Amino acid sequence: MSAKILLLEDDKLFNETLQDFLEEEGFTVHTVLDPYSALDLTYENNYDLYLFDVNLPYENGFELLEKLRHAGDMTPTIFITSRDDKDSLKEGFTQGGDDYITKPVDLDELLLRINAVLRRQTRSQFVQIGAFRFDVMTKSLYKNDKALELTQKASELLLVLLEAQGSVVSTEQIKERLWSSAEEASDGALRVYVTQLKKYFPKCIDNVRGVGYKMSLDA
Repeated sequence: MSAKILLLEDDKLFNETLQDFLEEEGFTVHTVLDPYSALDLTYENNYDLYLFDVNLPYENGFELLEKLRHAGDMTPTIFITSRDDKDSLKEGFTQGGDDYITKPVDLDELLLRINAVLRRQTRSQFVQIGAFRFDVMTKSLYKNDKALELTQKASELLLVLLEAQGSVVSTEQIKERLWSSAEEASDGALRVYVTQLKKYFPKCIDNVRGVGYKMSLDA
């Protein structure tokens, strides 16, 4: 399962170039040319990464990310921009950006930065859980190097629990991560995904009644 990226770049040719490059590298990419369209897609989809240009029509990328952060959207974000002054750099990080790359963009460097930001979410691309290994980048679960069957939302749930590093994750937090605003989340569906994970980790996942779930790394 590839990481899903939302690309916001108003230069149509550069937008298409980046999309082609990233899809060749195995990412799922949704592209838009303006911040309003980007905002609509963030309501309809869950993304692993945002790539935002800064100089845009209507409002800049910094202002868009500020709106998203205030709404509780903590999706990792890399800014792509022609600005190279320290004030812009500071503003990008102040608004919640995770990285910053200037134009003209070296595509190999961009790929390195993308992978670094995605890995940073759990500090490593692979997480060992007893005899199991979880690939954070592809959201795939392995045992003895054999890929195991896991639905997309069960994989997302596993990542959420691993990121918490043993802390309790509330049911509401989990729903926000697993379902977009256009989807209907339900406690029953969540229990189905928990059951899927418990098939592999029967002693690792605990239901904290009335609060949420937590997971230990000892499978």
